[in-house]
Formats: sequence, structure tokens, C-alpha cells
Amino acid sequence: MNYRTEHDSMGEIAVPADRLWGAQTQRSLQNFPIGEERMPKEIIRAFGYLKKAAARANAALRPARMTEQKCTAIANACDRIIDGTLHDHFPLVVWQTGSGTQSNMNANEVIANHANTAAGETLLHPNDDVNMSQSSNDTFPTAMHVAAVLSVEQTLQPALENLIATLKRLEEENADVVKSGRTHLQDATPIRFSQEISGWRASIEADLSMITDALEYLRPLALGGTAVGTGLNAPQGFDAAVAREISLLCGTPFKTAENKFHALTSKCELVTVHGALKALACDLMKIANDIRHLASGPRCGLGEITIPENEPGSSIMPGKVNPTQCEAITMIAVQVMGNDAAIGIAASQGNFELNVFMPVLAYNFLQSVRLLADGVRSFDARCVSGIRANRQKMHDNLHNSLMLVTALNPHIGYENAARVAKKAYAENISLRDACLALGYLTAEQFDAAFKPEEMA
Repeated sequence: MNYRTEHDSMGEIAVPADRLWGAQTQRSLQNFPIGEERMPKEIIRAFGYLKKAAARANAALRPARMTEQKCTAIANACDRIIDGTLHDHFPLVVWQTGSGTQSNMNANEVIANHANTAAGETLLHPNDDVNMSQSSNDTFPTAMHVAAVLSVEQTLQPALENLIATLKRLEEENADVVKSGRTHLQDATPIRFSQEISGWRASIEADLSMITDALEYLRPLALGGTAVGTGLNAPQGFDAAVAREISLLCGTPFKTAENKFHALTSKCELVTVHGALKALACDLMKIANDIRHLASGPRCGLGEITIPENEPGSSIMPGKVNPTQCEAITMIAVQVMGNDAAIGIAASQGNFELNVFMPVLAYNFLQSVRLLADGVRSFDARCVSGIRANRQKMHDNLHNSLMLVTALNPHIGYENAARVAKKAYAENISLRDACLALGYLTAEQFDAAFKPEEMA
């Protein structure tokens, strides 16, 4: 491999000749050979947006230092970061400095070297030009907020909207199907299958609403606070100007944080939004479990619905098919719940003017969004959209349920109805036969009171 020599304030270091990063990125590679978890691509893309926005704001506020030529060069390099062309030049792991300083410098170095190579001269300095009016301490938390908002808006929200549409369709298709309800995993009074599905749909709608509402807390940006929140070395108005530029570039609104001391050290906003993501994970766990239990069988389980058969389910049992999409989404739910614990602990570790657990915060948050978005799309397309009611099985289970005895309460009282149910269960006879044998109602009276399909 060929190398070139780069330098920073600590001296010279060899860098692979075909890589655009510089000395500080190379030192991080050497000092943190830990794990395989790389800085999320969403963070890298967010740095592209914020460095381009910062250059534009500096060009307006400091035109003598951020010339049109420099601003254009930075913008061109940032566009390559945003579209993913330069992604291979961001090699750093999550397990680095807790402020994300080395990832900020990775972006500065890649942008400067890309621009200098294109210009055929040393046009940009990574610190003096690309990092102008900024600090790692305000850029990394800004990148986290931008990445979080964009990832939720662009991937998770559309996936949830599609799932909601699928559930609405299933409600309409099953409006006339009545089945046995279940509480405590025991038989309960009748319910329409469409009503059961409506519970799933309303849960996802509530989760989407909570996520959308909570996302507003991530729109204030730390950029402009620089090292400790005072805005040292940033011109007056830079914070508001750069927030406006980021909004324009991303196509979604951001604003400058009113209190930069809070923005640098507290991560409560990320905790809040991830809490809504955890709520979604909880509901997905519940819905997936409902579906796989209802589909259990095909002969020795509930068997009240069928779901798509996507792949063979066993290496030894021919013909076996498993609810694998349900298993995948429930595993994702477990991971998100674990991520929530890590995020909560990391957010509690702000000391004085900075939180130094930001890379792990970003990694876990963005992993949760990515897994939920991918998982919901797959769950929707390969499982939920193909749910079909086994109407005969639902009918048979409904009419075999002892809890239909609830319909007799107004006619014979709770205690007598309980005696009917217990007698029917003990003697394996119908509720009708048990009620008649106990002499509580005549056949005509029982038939007039006992109409399961009308109990939903």
C-alpha cells in the first residue's frame, strides 16, 4: 500500500495515499482498534449537511475569510458526502472519544482534501476553513439531532403509515367476522375480528403520533455554542443562520437552541424520542405475538388465521412453516428496549459543559430507527398484508366458548350463570344443555337470549 505524509499539531503520520482523511483520523484508527461498529452513515450524512450549511453561513457573515471559492469547494465536497460517494473515507469506530471529536475532524479532513485535490492547490485547511465558527462539541450533537430527525421522517414514519393502511384494509375485509375474545390467555366474550385488528391499528397510530410529537424536541440545534456553549469564535448570528441553512438543505425545519449550555451537555431530547420508539417496540411485540398465536397450528394450535408461508421452517420436519416475520420483529423489539437502557444511561453522564457518551447515544438511537423501519416494512409486506381469517375455525371456537354464558347474566344472574358454565365444562356438554338441565331457562328462553354474533 502506498502512503502519503499528513501532519497535525502532534506531528507527522503516514496515511494511505488513496484515502481522503488526514492525520487526526489516522490517529483515531490507530488508537481505537475496538469492535466493528462504525460511525453510522446517518451521522456522516448529517455532517455533510451541517458543514455545507456552516460554510454558507460563514460566507454571509465572514465573506473575507469564507470566500465564494472556498464555500463552493466545501459545498461540492459535502454533496459527495451526502450522496454517499465519499462514505468509504469515514472509517472511524463508535468507540472513540466521547465527544465525537475525531469524527468531526474526519469530516473536516475529507472535505478539505477533496477540495484541495479538485483545486490542485491547498485551498482549504480542515480546522481554519471547514471547521470555521464550530467546535466538535457543538457539531456532533447537531449531527445527532439532524440524523435522528431525517432517519425518522424518511424511513420510519412512511413504514408506519403503510402498516396502518394495511391494517385498515384488513379491518374492512373482516368487518363481518365474529370470534371469541381472549383475556388472560383464556376464553372471553365475543369480538369482531375487525375490532381486534382496530386495536392493533390504533396502537400503531398512537405510536406514530407520539414519535412525531416528540421529534419536535430534536429540532433545536447546538451549533453556534462552540466549545462550552458561549459561542466563542463564532460570529454574531451564526447560530440562527446555520440553522436556517440546515433547514433549507434538509427540507425539514430546524432552529437554533435557545440555551447552548443545555444543548451541549443534556441529551434529554434523544431520551424522549427514543422512549417513543420503545413504546412502538412494545406494541409491535404485542401485535406480532397476537398474530403468531392466532396463526398457531395449523392443526394443534388456535389456527384462527393464516399468514404467508415464506420459507421452509425446519431442517427435519417436512412441510413445517414458521411465523418468522413475527420472530424477526419481536427480536427487533428486544434490541430497541436494550438500546433504550443504553441511551438512558449514556444521557445521564453529562459532566459540567459536555456529555461525552455521544457516539454510543447516536449509534443506539439510529440503530433502533433503522431496525424498526426495516422490520416494519418487512413485517407488513411479508406477514400482515397476507393475513386471512379462518372463518370456520373462528365460528367453531366462538360457539364452543363457555364465556358465551355471559349473555345469560341478565336473565338468570351471575352465580347461576357460573353454575351453568361449570356444569357444561365438567360434563363436556353445551351451555344450552347445562342451562336446561339446571332448570334455569326453557329452550325457547335460552334461544332468545343466546345469540353469540350479537354480543360483539
